[in-house]
Amino acid sequence: MRRRRWRCPRPPRGPGALTSRAVTAEAGCAKGLLHAYFAGFDEFVAELCLDRFARTAAKAQALSRLAGQGTVAENLDAVALALFRSGGPALSGFAMTRPAAALRIRQALESGAPGFTAIQEAITRYVQDEQKLGRVARTIDPHTVALAIVGTAHHLLMTSWPGASDPRPAMTRLVSALVEVAR
Repeated sequence: MRRRRWRCPRPPRGPGALTSRAVTAEAGCAKGLLHAYFAGFDEFVAELCLDRFARTAAKAQALSRLAGQGTVAENLDAVALALFRSGGPALSGFAMTRPAAALRIRQALESGAPGFTAIQEAITRYVQDEQKLGRVARTIDPHTVALAIVGTAHHLLMTSWPGASDPRPAMTRLVSALVEVAR
């Protein structure tokens, strides 16, 4: 009879393996500091996600001031790609592995925190502004363009994982295709 050799199990990998200790070690601060500002690790994750949404929504709100400047594709692409900065796909994947964080995010969005809806509304207004300037065809539905951009960004954020191909080129191609149709 052959004896099996015991092996030490590998430590867990992926977003579900991230801990508050790993975060504070990476930040170079004491673990207690995270807990001094947040009720727990899930609240920290939720607030980090909500902060990224708010920053992108603010960037989207600024689009209307860019109407008539640069190119429509560059302006839309900058907002769409903002969702993928600061670890967007990894952060989204991580938040999904933590039910309490996901619930906190949903509750905040339902209570009016800026998220995909605010970004979509700002993109719609921007496309309408560009239509008034004649840089986007009047036959294009701004709501559909905004939904396509935000929906694709959401899909790419929710289906990306560490080691997967970079989702940003796909986002840029979509924006370019939508703007080309809009001419």
